[in-house]
Amino acid sequence: MPIFQSIIKKLSGAKGESQAVPEAQLSEEHEARSLLDKLLTDSRLYTQTKDYKELLDFVVRLRNFAPFNAMLLQVQKPGLMYAASAVDWKERFDRRPKPGARPLLILWPFGPVALVYDSEDTEGKPLPKDVSSFFAQGPIDAERIGSFCRRMGSKSIESQMIDAGDGSAGSIRLIYPSTDPKVASVYEVHVNRNHAPATQFVTIAHELGHLFLGHLGADSLLKIPERSQVDHRQKELEAESVAYLVSARNGVSSESEKYLATYVQEHTTVANLDVYQVLRAAGQIEALLGIGAQTRIEGRKPKRR
Repeated sequence: MPIFQSIIKKLSGAKGESQAVPEAQLSEEHEARSLLDKLLTDSRLYTQTKDYKELLDFVVRLRNFAPFNAMLLQVQKPGLMYAASAVDWKERFDRRPKPGARPLLILWPFGPVALVYDSEDTEGKPLPKDVSSFFAQGPIDAERIGSFCRRMGSKSIESQMIDAGDGSAGSIRLIYPSTDPKVASVYEVHVNRNHAPATQFVTIAHELGHLFLGHLGADSLLKIPERSQVDHRQKELEAESVAYLVSARNGVSSESEKYLATYVQEHTTVANLDVYQVLRAAGQIEALLGIGAQTRIEGRKPKRR
């Protein structure tokens, strides 16, 4: 794929090495994201609802990678069952890449690319029966909901547990729009206190999805684009997609999965859905809530992208 090859060439160039000045890294990261966005647009990947749902399911399965990097792996090798870095294969599974194994590329802040390997291209001890569950975070309980709310509060996203009926899950709104780029805007998320913690988690993921997808407007401090003009139907499809990704990657089933399955049955195309923004928002939410990917790259400090 010519566009993808140009991206790899750009990311692998000498200017992108970790010794580059921070400004150059930021500029190159912006250009890389633009190129990757162009990849999705020009190649017309994931415009069919069936392909789109398969992508989401793939990103759920590769929970040891940030959603955006999982998509990059799916583009490079469709059908991939599991991948990890050489250090992860050695330290966590006592396996190593086979001689001559072809690596796959992901984005990495200090690289700017890193190499990972498909499970089929490694050898050593047998893999666990369900290797993807190795990265499970544990059950969602009231204590974890509380920790999520505190983390949200640190970013000026206040949370309110409201007394509502079963048909009302929650909402999000902008309560203090800041015009100063150095001062945070303030948001408020309402969550039904009568729902179980797992359901509250899905609600939080959905409402934060609206925020990070830009449906409430731009926020430079939170790196949120301006996308408030997207029509209501698309907003809900995007937010449900984000909720499904964040929930399923943390072992929580949700109504979002049924919603997406029904959408796939009733539609053949995904109109103007922005896949890039959906995966980016899911990654931002995981980072905010502290439930991010844990893949390690040759001793580098894990950092979400």
